[in-house]
Amino acid sequence: MNIHTLAKKLRRPATVHKGDMGRVFILAGSRGMIGAADLAGMAALRSGAGLVTLGIPDAIYLIIARRNSELMTRPLPSTSKGTLALSAFPEIRKFCRTQDVMAIGPGLSQHVTTQKLVRRVSADTALPLVIDADGLNALQGHLDLFKKRTAPSVLTPHPGEFVRLFDGKLDTSDAVRKKRAAEAAKEHGVVIVLKGHHTVVADPAGEIYVNKTGNPGMATAGSGDVLTGVIAALAGQGFSLYEAACLGVHVHGLAGDLAAKAVGKTSLIAGDILMSLPDAFKEVVP
Repeated sequence: MNIHTLAKKLRRPATVHKGDMGRVFILAGSRGMIGAADLAGMAALRSGAGLVTLGIPDAIYLIIARRNSELMTRPLPSTSKGTLALSAFPEIRKFCRTQDVMAIGPGLSQHVTTQKLVRRVSADTALPLVIDADGLNALQGHLDLFKKRTAPSVLTPHPGEFVRLFDGKLDTSDAVRKKRAAEAAKEHGVVIVLKGHHTVVADPAGEIYVNKTGNPGMATAGSGDVLTGVIAALAGQGFSLYEAACLGVHVHGLAGDLAAKAVGKTSLIAGDILMSLPDAFKEVVP
């Protein structure tokens, strides 16, 4: 995978309009984890998405709506704990018909009702899916649903999430990480982004990409939420999910490297990665 060749597809014709650049719908957020939704949504916008809508619990709507005027918000029914309720499903299903790609997970919580919603939406939607964080937690023991999906999916687990989803053992060696990611991708028919040092991207056809950007300072809360938004935005702009994942982890890591130069690895936070995305894209888009 040649990242710079791939990035040429990000060049925009003079006649482009926002509808051409992808409509991204992100199910995210809950009471106490509002920042995750905000980070994912803004990362999608900073990665070129034309329109980004956050599907959030109505319990946190007023807080989210005040944060970034560029993000659209769609308040959905919430549980008494301020998480997305199962009764949100019909509205989500209807709205998906107007969208190009869907991301699920940042800050959703592990509320049992919300997990049921995640599984129902994941099995039902015909949109390409990017699933991270609490979206992955909801899938433990339910991976068979991907055999029924007709649209592609990408799962972005960190090592702990990977082991919970796919069992077995996982160490830090590149060889083992590549092998396990490739096996999981093939068995379940999904793109796997196994995060960590030298993030591995594997697709069901056997393609493997090992990313070399990024640094230890990126081991901070919210970093994965930014990556979710980046990958979803690239998928909305016409990249396959495997291409979006490969380019996404490269740019995300590069943004982290640029941020580390500015603030140091110790002080690096997810917001620094988000703010460095424009410079990272300028480096890779010819």
